[in-house]
Formats: sequence, structure tokens, C-alpha cells
Amino acid sequence: MLIIIFRTVFILTTILFSMLYYSTASLQALLIAGIISAILALGVIVIIEYFSHSFQSRLIFASIIGLLIGLTAGHLLAEGVSSIIGISFISNHAGVIKPLIYHLSGFAVMIFFLINHEDIAFLDKIISSTVKDSDVQIPYKILDTSVIIDGRIADICDTGFLEGILVIPTFVLNELQMIADSADSIKRNRGRRGLDILNKMQKDQSIMVKISDMDFKDIPEVDSKLVQLAKVMKAKVITNDFNLNKVAEFHGVHVLNINQLSNSLKPIVLPGEEMRVMLIKEGKDPNQAIGYLDDGTMVVVENGRRKLNDEVEVTVTSVLQTTAGRMIFTRMRED
Repeated sequence: MLIIIFRTVFILTTILFSMLYYSTASLQALLIAGIISAILALGVIVIIEYFSHSFQSRLIFASIIGLLIGLTAGHLLAEGVSSIIGISFISNHAGVIKPLIYHLSGFAVMIFFLINHEDIAFLDKIISSTVKDSDVQIPYKILDTSVIIDGRIADICDTGFLEGILVIPTFVLNELQMIADSADSIKRNRGRRGLDILNKMQKDQSIMVKISDMDFKDIPEVDSKLVQLAKVMKAKVITNDFNLNKVAEFHGVHVLNINQLSNSLKPIVLPGEEMRVMLIKEGKDPNQAIGYLDDGTMVVVENGRRKLNDEVEVTVTSVLQTTAGRMIFTRMRED
């Protein structure tokens, strides 16, 4: 909220100063000056926020301090050169030599500070280069639409297993809003469920949620925007979308997939173990029946069709792990 206030004040003051500068001009000139200054102010805000997310604070401070020291040294050197008397070449070309000294000196010292910023001790007093145990950097994790609608992310956060700041991009919120306003009742319910999950997470004091206004107007697809945002913020993406998972990994963005987490937490079942399962529907092959464990794992029972709608004891024969989940193949214990 504070950032939004600062943005608004910066834009309004920029408009005010530009209109005051042209106060003696016509009304049309005032309006044009106000519009142009507002656009320029908005552009400055976008550039500053982009660089703030893209570069480390230590690098920015190192470059600024290096540039100032370089210009100061260049000024002293230029004054020393200009004080040399008797060299006609320096006297004749002083207008070129002095700016060149400023230019080379400022650039050289700035690059030196950037390359060696880890070894420059006094920069540690401004911003530390090492992360202390008491000052651990909190990573960003960006949520996509699918994982918000799924809802399990809220339960995972409640357990305390997920650390860091959860980032909700505005373009994801817009997509959720479009789904919630859909004419299709199923899509509408899914969208509203996602919005309810976000409201629940924002009210939970133990979960740190940040709304990101950063957008990429030149990228139309939401998934591509998520990948680009993750690159800029150096964040991880939390998703249930298999395709987004692959695209993000291709671009070098780390992905946390809730479905993969769910599959890894399911209990390990070995051939020969026994279990009880309710048979609720027919299987694909003749005489097969299908049941489900409490965690949603599908259990295929050979020769179980005759016991449909009954709870039976079965013996595990094999386990098949797929990208969609785990399937357990069993046979009736009495067989």
C-alpha cells in the first residue's frame, strides 16, 4: 500500500512541477505538459522497479560509489593536467582532454567496484554480502492459477513446511477473476474457490503473501509471464500444471509441483502386503474392479467385479508409478 502511495505522489508532483514550469503558456500547453510528464513519470517508475528486482542492492551501491569516486579522482586529475603550463598540446585540446579524463576515470573505477564488490570491506557497512544465520534471505515463491484453485497450498502453508513469501501476480488475479465471472457454472465455482483460498491465506498471519504489480504487456500468455516474472524475481514457481512445469524447467526456473509432492507423500506399498478396499466401479478389463485408498490412490482388483460395492481384503501384486499418480494392482485374498 505504501508503494502505491509513493507512486501516486511521484506522478502527481511530476505533473504539478511540469505544469508550473509552463504556467505562463496556454491551457492546451499545460494539458500536454501534464500528460507527457505523467507518462514519463510512469516510465521512470517501471524502470526503477524493474532494476530493483533484477539486480542485487550491493551491486547498485557499488556502482554508484565507484562512479562518484571515479568522477572525483577524474576531477583532481583534470585539474592537475590543466595546471601544467608549457605544453601547447594540452592547452590547445583542454576542452577534449578534461571530459575524456572524467569519462575514463569514472567508468574505470565503477567497473573496478562492480567486479571486486565482494572484496571491498567498507561496502559491508552499507549492505552485507554474506547472509548471516539471523538474517536469512527469504525466497519468493510465485503461485499460478491452477495451484490456487486446487487449494492444497493453503493447507501446506498451515503445516509450516513451506517457507518464504508467496507472490500473487496481478495477471493471475485477473485470470482468476475471469474464471469466477465465467458463464460456465463449473468454471465459475472453481474461480470463486480460488478467490476464497486467496482471501483465507491473506487473513492468515502465519502466511506471508505479496501482490506483485509487475506485468509484461508484450507477453500475452499467462504461463510465459509467470516464467519471466520468476526470472526477474529469482523466484520459484508453485504449480499443478504439467505443461508449465516443463516450460519453466526448460527456461531454468525451479518449479515446486503440488501433485509431485502429494505422490511422494503417499505411503509405500510393497508386493505381498494386504489391505482392505471398497470396490466402487468396474475395471477396464473383464472381472476387474476399482477402488480407492483414502489418499486417492487407485487400486485395481483382479476378479473383484463379483464383489462390487463391497469392502474386501486384497493382496498387492504390483505397483505402477506414472506421471498422473500411483496405481496399485491387487488380487482378491481368497483367490
